[in-house]
Amino acid sequence: MIKYIGKRLLQSLLTLFIIVNVVFFLMRLMPEEGYFGEQYDKMDEQQIEAALQSMGLRDPIPVQLLRYYDQLLHFNFGKSITVRPKVDISKIIMQKAPYSIRFGVASVLLSLVVGIPMGTVMALKKGKAADKFGNAYIVIINAVPAAVYYLFIQLYGSGLLSLDILYNERKAISALLPIVSMSLGGTASYAMWTRRYVVDQLNKDYVKFARAKGNTEGRITFGHMLRNALVPMTQNLPANILLTISGSIYIESLYSIPGMGNLLLSAISRQDNPLVQALVLIYSSLGIFGLLLGDLLMVVCDPRIKLVRGKEAL
Repeated sequence: MIKYIGKRLLQSLLTLFIIVNVVFFLMRLMPEEGYFGEQYDKMDEQQIEAALQSMGLRDPIPVQLLRYYDQLLHFNFGKSITVRPKVDISKIIMQKAPYSIRFGVASVLLSLVVGIPMGTVMALKKGKAADKFGNAYIVIINAVPAAVYYLFIQLYGSGLLSLDILYNERKAISALLPIVSMSLGGTASYAMWTRRYVVDQLNKDYVKFARAKGNTEGRITFGHMLRNALVPMTQNLPANILLTISGSIYIESLYSIPGMGNLLLSAISRQDNPLVQALVLIYSSLGIFGLLLGDLLMVVCDPRIKLVRGKEAL
C-alpha cells in the first residue's frame, strides 16, 4: 500500500511539475498589456520597459522560473492588475472560493442523490418505461449543448417558479436553478454508470445464490449488488467532485455568481495575466488531486485490487 501511494504521489507531482512549467512559459507568451491594464496605452516604450524590468520579466528565463517556484511554494500568486488592481490574488481567491464550494457541493450531492437511485431503477426495470425515460434523459443531456438547456432552465424555470433570473445572495431560493443546472450532467453520468454496472451484476453467481437463500430483492440490490457496482465508479468520483467544486464557469457567469469560475472569465477578458495564471494552476491541482484520491479510494473500497504487478502485488 505504502509503495503504491508513493508511486502515485510521484506521478502526480511529476504531472503538476509539467503543468506548472507549461503555464509559466505560456504566460510569458501572452501580450505585455496583461501586466499593465488600462495604463498600457498611456505609457511610452521607455516606461513599459522600465516597468517590465522592475517586475523581473526581463531577467533570464531560468531566474524567472526559480523565482516563480519560490513564490508558489510560499503560496504567493502576486497581485491582480486589472480585475482588482494591487490586491493580493490569494486574498481575492479566498473571497471567491466559498461561493464555488457551496454551489459545487450542493450540485454534487444532488447528482448523487438523484443519479444513483435513478440508475438502479433503470437497471432493475430494464426495457420498461422507467428505463426508457432514463435513457432519453441521458441521451438529451449528452447530445444537446449544455448552454442550450442552461438557458432554457434559466428563462423558463425562473418564470414558472417565480424565481430571480440572477443569483441573489439575500435570497437562498435563488440558488436553486444554478444548483439544478450544475447537477444535470453529473446526474446523467452517475445514472448511466450505475445502470451499466448494476446490469452487469444481475446475473452474477453471488446474486443467484443470495436469491436462493431467500434474501429480499431490496437486500440483494442495496446490500450486495449496488455496493459492488459502485466500486468502479469510485475512481472517478473525487475528480468529478473537485472539478464541480471548482465551479462551473458558464453557470457562474450566467447567474452572476461571484465565484472562481466567474473570476476566471473576468481575468481572461481583462487580460489579468497573474490572476489567470493562478486560477489555471489551482484548477489543474484540483484535477490532479482528484485523480490521485480516486485511485486510493478504489483500493479502500475493493481490497482485491492489485497495486503492483506479479508477485509484488500487495
